[in-house]
Amino acid sequence: MVARQLSIPEAYEFTPKVFPDQRGAFTCPYIAAEFAEVTGYELSLAQVNHSRSARGVIRGLHFAQLPPSQAKFVYCSRGSGLDVVVDIRLGSPTFGQHDAALIDAERCNAVFVPEGLGHAFFALEEDTVLTYLCSTGYAPEREHGIDPLDPALGLPWPSDIPMIRSAKDAEAPSLEQVREQGVLPDYQACLDWYSSLRS
Repeated sequence: MVARQLSIPEAYEFTPKVFPDQRGAFTCPYIAAEFAEVTGYELSLAQVNHSRSARGVIRGLHFAQLPPSQAKFVYCSRGSGLDVVVDIRLGSPTFGQHDAALIDAERCNAVFVPEGLGHAFFALEEDTVLTYLCSTGYAPEREHGIDPLDPALGLPWPSDIPMIRSAKDAEAPSLEQVREQGVLPDYQACLDWYSSLRS
């Protein structure tokens, strides 16, 4: 498995080895020992989410309050999409910045989104399927959204594909409005959280 650190600290892209033969192909998108070698800790798995999206669907931008927030290991098992990570940790040197990775079923590569970061996804093909390995269960009272089309974020969505959003995501506030609500994660608190996982 090959790991690439994204420009947002603590976020990674993982690309596993794929073994094709006359039957098809086999791969292991997540290997705990190799993940821990890169991040310094194992992913605590509490919930597995599965989504199927039409071409042009945007899911996000979502995050959960810390603690415990929610880390996500996201891979694509059908189709392809653009996976985006946004630094929304107040006080972070890269606050408001983003990075993106193309994830697809051919490579079965994944993006790891640690606690405290925002996550969004854009489906590039019909019936694109994502699997999310999540460190905590769904806690609606701690879940929040940010408008993925907020001009202040400038996220790299394709301009040639009509977008489809849920009503909830379409009504999500801007990053500045969420900051005013006082629910954005604190950078130092996130660093302390990562350190606790490594210890």
